[in-house]
Amino acid sequence: MVVELSFLKRIASVAAEQTLPRFRNISLIDNKFESGFDPVTEADREAEKAIRALINAEHPDHGILGEEYGGENLDHSHIWVIDPIDGTRAFISGIPVWGTLAGLTVDGDAVAGVMAQPFTKELFLCDGEVSWYEGPGGTRRLETRKTRDLADATLFTTTPAIFKAEKRTAYDRVEQRVKLARYGTDCYAYAMVAAGFVDLVIETGLHPYDIVALIPIIEKAGGVVTTWDGGPAEKAGSIIAAANAELHAQALEVLNG
Repeated sequence: MVVELSFLKRIASVAAEQTLPRFRNISLIDNKFESGFDPVTEADREAEKAIRALINAEHPDHGILGEEYGGENLDHSHIWVIDPIDGTRAFISGIPVWGTLAGLTVDGDAVAGVMAQPFTKELFLCDGEVSWYEGPGGTRRLETRKTRDLADATLFTTTPAIFKAEKRTAYDRVEQRVKLARYGTDCYAYAMVAAGFVDLVIETGLHPYDIVALIPIIEKAGGVVTTWDGGPAEKAGSIIAAANAELHAQALEVLNG
């Protein structure tokens, strides 16, 4: 299935109308947790409302699953999975590595998506057939790197602190094998896999709205995204994204020890 790039761009645009005026100008931050800290902002909520309104107007027969307002029509074949601000902690810290995510699944398979970073004016898009970059420097087709060996790879994760017990041990095995490991950047790290600057992203504890939009963007650029057991990434949880199948297989073997 092919989704019009113009519609993906419209999703990015209506979200940016809500996020950009509030970026580095935070008016309200709430905490979702009674214990710990999981921030949500006015920008998260208003951006999701805007995206939902657009999808409902243009595709009333599609379902929606969003981080802030849950699901509607989830029994439909076409479901939009949206995260209005992936990387809210970066957002409230004034760091432009957050992004708006919107991905379309058809019968459970992620087929198209957009990751938008409006402050840097960057779009990472997949229409179902090809992945594209639009931003400073022009428009180009996205293509992952050809890195074949872990020893030459650049690895990202949000923070090693997300891995507990045996998962931390598994992650550490991979980090010890790569050339460079860096932390942070949330969805932007996955976009950099598609763009050919990062080779691996390994994370755990993800929800579908954290990853669905990114799956087709990476896959149509030449990469591989699965769970740690090699299953469909649409199920979320523990995720590994790799620049190519060979590197993915090598990293998965080390990860699973």
